[in-house]
Amino acid sequence: MVKQISLDSWQIHHLSELLKKGSLVVAKTNSPIVLYRQTLEEEDSSYEEIVCTLTKDYVIEQLVTSGGVVPPSFKQQFVFTVDEFPDRLLRKSRDLFLQTVDLLEDQLK
Repeated sequence: MVKQISLDSWQIHHLSELLKKGSLVVAKTNSPIVLYRQTLEEEDSSYEEIVCTLTKDYVIEQLVTSGGVVPPSFKQQFVFTVDEFPDRLLRKSRDLFLQTVDLLEDQLK
């Protein structure tokens, strides 16, 4: 159990550092980084998805409904600091956590 806690702590710290580096890139380019998109529901040509983006100093998670005759709308929006987000993401989904780490490692080479 102690080793698992240590691994989780290291992963959280690692993602936090990647988010800070990514935040600096966003500040220079003025273009947010999409960390992940997760489709929750699809019906005909409309859909509901979570879009998570990295901006300068913050991670924004938005629930978006769009497509077909449905005009795009934001149903929910959560804003996290780059220090808060890794722990929350790890609790939410280990797969999304690892996907986000891989994406940032690739983009910040």
